[in-house]
Amino acid sequence: MANWDGDQWGAQRGYQTITGPNPGYSQPYAEPINPPAYQTYDQGDAKSPYEGGRFQPKKRVNDPVFLVLFILQLLGYAALSGIAIHGWIKVGGLSGGIGGGGETGSSVTLNWHTVYLLLLVTAAGLLLSAVYLMLVRAFTHAIMHITLVLAIAANMYVTVHNLPGTHFTCMHGIAAAIIFTVIAAFSVLAYFGFRSRIPLASLLLQVVMDISKHHPSIYFVAFSALFLQAALSVYGTWTPGNPGCGTTSCSSGKVAGLLFYSVFSYLWTSQVIGNVALATLAGGPYGCWYYFGPRDLGQMPKHPTLSAFARASTLSLGSIAFGSLIVTILELIRLLLNAARNNASQEGSPIEACLACCAELFVSCIEALVQYFNRYAYIEIALYGKPYLKAAKDTYNLFRDRGIDALVNDSLVGTTLMFGAYIVGLLCSLFAYLYLKFTHPSYNAQGQYTAPVVLFAFLIGLQCSLTLSSAIEAGVSTIFVGLGQDPQVLAMRAPPLFAMIAERYPRVVQGVPRV
Repeated sequence: MANWDGDQWGAQRGYQTITGPNPGYSQPYAEPINPPAYQTYDQGDAKSPYEGGRFQPKKRVNDPVFLVLFILQLLGYAALSGIAIHGWIKVGGLSGGIGGGGETGSSVTLNWHTVYLLLLVTAAGLLLSAVYLMLVRAFTHAIMHITLVLAIAANMYVTVHNLPGTHFTCMHGIAAAIIFTVIAAFSVLAYFGFRSRIPLASLLLQVVMDISKHHPSIYFVAFSALFLQAALSVYGTWTPGNPGCGTTSCSSGKVAGLLFYSVFSYLWTSQVIGNVALATLAGGPYGCWYYFGPRDLGQMPKHPTLSAFARASTLSLGSIAFGSLIVTILELIRLLLNAARNNASQEGSPIEACLACCAELFVSCIEALVQYFNRYAYIEIALYGKPYLKAAKDTYNLFRDRGIDALVNDSLVGTTLMFGAYIVGLLCSLFAYLYLKFTHPSYNAQGQYTAPVVLFAFLIGLQCSLTLSSAIEAGVSTIFVGLGQDPQVLAMRAPPLFAMIAERYPRVVQGVPRV
């Protein structure tokens, strides 16, 4: 077992000149017994880390139109939030809970009971997420294989659950059964191909987790993004029946307009926050590790994370907002189709419900593809400071040559981390249930809010784990981009590591053709 505190890929182990001594290895980073033959590189193949504007983009704001639109909607959302929170506090929204002098708070709104609950659930979610990541680092190959099998089993269970006569009998239930049957059959057939890629995916995951432990700023960025997104989620609005309606107009038209704007602004802002964090990690510690080497070599910029954040939040913010807006629009369309499907089901219109279900599934697939595509586009933006359309074009060229490889690798890593997020979410929901049972808040006197609060606790735990996992996934994708575009960089800086990667992924020796 490798020592968690050791620098597995630092100057003493992975990074050396080709003529230098061969460093020692410890499990699970065993040196290949018969290293594969691959193209060797000499010092003449070396490239400057700053080549092509990498890490030093031109001092210009990319996609300024989308930057202005994002700032305007954010200011509007801030103003709306200030008015809503002021009205919420005015009617005693923060009364009750521990230390509340015996007060139990309003019976229809958030109070200190729930505030304490959310804080405790968040802390538990972060702790459980950290424990799971440590387990993954210690048993990477085994956990990755187990989660792959569990994913296939889950697909088969959903398929059986949706078979006609077992749960759904309407037309859209049959359509769902057909779709899930196809997914389950594909997952079973794809198992053997995915299993052969586990060695590469587990190696890259271990490398990234070791890099992260030497750059605490990675987790600071992840926590900051989580805090900002959570702050957006805890948002009080006007609702009919809320005491705040005594001082504020709550007409149905106003509520509908505010709800639509709030949802749109929340989705777009949350997307931008997460993608700025992704660009910060890709253009900071991960990208600098790949192109400059570990910090011990003295070539890495002094503050890589801070420099990358400055680029992502200023010169590249318009490009990130551009890509995020595309996903936001797709997500809004999906939500509207979901509402249409629910209305059709309630009104007893199976044909309309089936059509809405198919349309929602189609939009969901497009949304997932765009999100996945954008992840690599943001890495291009982070490394080179490109506008969104230029980054999208280069990402398309990368996917045209290595798309399947990237998809399989990211699927294995994502599945491993996703199952951990579900486990964390379930444990957090159990904690929330116990909290409600022993504190007896007044708004839940009859247990009517137990299910929503438990569900919200599950989502908090899930989001805590997914946010930390997204930082790890960003590193895996960044290294994959580096291996695709500049494999000679890693071959010269860390030949033993490159040999292990080449043994598991021979195509790494062929860089993606430049277009």
